[in-house]
Amino acid sequence: MKIGIAQLNATVGDFPKNAKGILNAYRGALDKGADLVVTPEMSLVGYPPRDLVFKTQFVPKCLQALDYIASEVGEVPLLVGYIDHNESMAPGKPFRNAVAVLQDGRVVAKVFKTLLPTYDVFDERRYFEPSEDCVPVEWNGLRLGVTICEDLWTEDFLERPLYERDPAERLKEAGMDVLINLSASPFHVGKPAMRRELLGAVAKEFGVPLVYCNAVAGNDQLIFDGHSLVVGPDGEAWMQMNGFVEGVAVVDLDAPKKKAVEDVCEEEQIYDALVLGLRDYAHKCGFQKACLGLSGGIDSALTAVLAAEALGAENVHGMTMPSRYSSEGSVSDSVALAANLGIRCDTVPIRETYESVKGAMAPLFEGMAEDVTEENMQARVRAIYLMALSNKFNYLLLTTGNKSELAVGYCTIYGDMCGGLAVISDLPKVRVYDLARWINRREEIIPWETIDKPPSAELRPDQRDQDTLPPYEVLDAILELYVEKQLSGEDIIRDHGFEEQTVRWIQRRVDLNEWKRQQAAPALRVTSKAFGIGRRIPIVQNFVG
Repeated sequence: MKIGIAQLNATVGDFPKNAKGILNAYRGALDKGADLVVTPEMSLVGYPPRDLVFKTQFVPKCLQALDYIASEVGEVPLLVGYIDHNESMAPGKPFRNAVAVLQDGRVVAKVFKTLLPTYDVFDERRYFEPSEDCVPVEWNGLRLGVTICEDLWTEDFLERPLYERDPAERLKEAGMDVLINLSASPFHVGKPAMRRELLGAVAKEFGVPLVYCNAVAGNDQLIFDGHSLVVGPDGEAWMQMNGFVEGVAVVDLDAPKKKAVEDVCEEEQIYDALVLGLRDYAHKCGFQKACLGLSGGIDSALTAVLAAEALGAENVHGMTMPSRYSSEGSVSDSVALAANLGIRCDTVPIRETYESVKGAMAPLFEGMAEDVTEENMQARVRAIYLMALSNKFNYLLLTTGNKSELAVGYCTIYGDMCGGLAVISDLPKVRVYDLARWINRREEIIPWETIDKPPSAELRPDQRDQDTLPPYEVLDAILELYVEKQLSGEDIIRDHGFEEQTVRWIQRRVDLNEWKRQQAAPALRVTSKAFGIGRRIPIVQNFVG
């Protein structure tokens, strides 16, 4: 049996576009000799649709599109992920996360998701009713164990057991011959390898080939990496598709060719993920071009590289905005970066505007020393310039702050936080440096001066980040424990040997700045716990642990 795997990029709610993409992939798989074709979870819908499902015409239009796809399908079956009504008479949620098996112009079978994740970035129990049945789909003398994403995530790969049922176990008891999983599994660093380990363990446990089809897309903050996979009954990978790109592959389960599967380095994964996330966010929101401020620093340089790769250098407009505190390298390094990338860079000084604002406020501030207020004025003047550029030319304004800064509030609300997408704000500062050096592995793209000089906001004389912050190696290590692993300050001090004063300072800064983060631009998620989606912390709280 030759299985076609269609690794697709769906746009949430764009049923005509998604249907066209599914049918194009189906026909491409037929040309390669597929006997059956599989698409990702919610391939017709886009994942996650969130509260769009409650709109009265959302599910009916989804079903209308499904009927159209079915009318175009011949004798080779096509498995499509979609949303259905919950037609059960029993109490429950109104919808089902579903798979339709299409053949000969009609829906010949339906499968509903059994395990509904409601943790981290997932909230499926808000919308869907779980299936009570786990029955194979009969086709061509075979029993296909069709599952949807979470249905294969066993307790060994979750923080703790979450479910009483094991859909794959029940399908095995019913005599399945092949296990198929339609998935929309979002990316974070380390996820592809973890997922492959999971799928290998499941295939080996049940002694059947496993076909895994994952979405590839950027939808809001989530990035889906693809890496669709076929695993043999021995748990060894037969084939893995490329990450972060659409594609169609056909695998003969009766004559497998085992292939060594290796993940690329983490820097390359992060780079590809951010490029995909930025490109999809921009294009799916109707933007073709972007702008950003270039400070001569590493964060804005990295963001510019990603933007040029995602949108094309001709579609990226940089602006460097020196003040009286800006170093010579602030402008020269920005200009050098722009030349290396082939993007436009204009120099628009802020000194006169800043002095004008400061002068207007002088009567109110009489007798008071300058402090962070005047520093923030400069950042907000720059935001005015950048928003004007964005408005005039319909650019998507990209913010350039990193996760370390955002975590402790080392950023200016309505200043450098101003924009439509926060490209690297889930990337800790140490990771920013690692990625910049990886980009320069063959030739200088980001000027080495930018990478080597001490980081500075340049908002006061001789300012350095480390005047205010702990060394980034220490800051990032503590933030990983506190934010991603969700350890308390007490645990970090006791078990990891960090100095108490530093831990408590970071802990307090993270907690106090939740109000800033809830007003920040959407951030592309690349770590296991990003600010925003998947992390729901109240602003008004007074817990210390």
